[in-house]
Amino acid sequence: MDYKKFEKFYWLRIDRGEEIASSLRRFAAKENISNASVNGLGAVNYAVAGLYDTACKKYISNTFKGDMEIVSLLGSITEMNGEVYLHLHIGLADASGKMFGGHLNEAIVSGTCELNITVSEGGIGRKFDEDIGLNLLDFE
Repeated sequence: MDYKKFEKFYWLRIDRGEEIASSLRRFAAKENISNASVNGLGAVNYAVAGLYDTACKKYISNTFKGDMEIVSLLGSITEMNGEVYLHLHIGLADASGKMFGGHLNEAIVSGTCELNITVSEGGIGRKFDEDIGLNLLDFE
């Protein structure tokens, strides 16, 4: 992983064999980022993504293997309990053009991953919502 800082944003490159979420989490902790948006693209050969089942209050994950393009990687960096909190979604396409994705849990870079992180002033936290079962943005 390597990155370069500009005024209010960073360009981040995650290299072959590195895991996207853990790399981004380490980067945000190192740079003390607690309020940012993330967008990116690249290629992976392994990903775990899914959706949150609101009725069951749990995540359903799917594992994808093989060469895939990251068509879109979007999300946010906030904080919860003093720790970096990532909320990322990924859209992937295989060689046939079939698309799939969801809430990103894990992804291994096969070529490169280019991320743009736009930092905003201040910090935003998260608070667990018992009714929904998710860690929601907390603006207090």
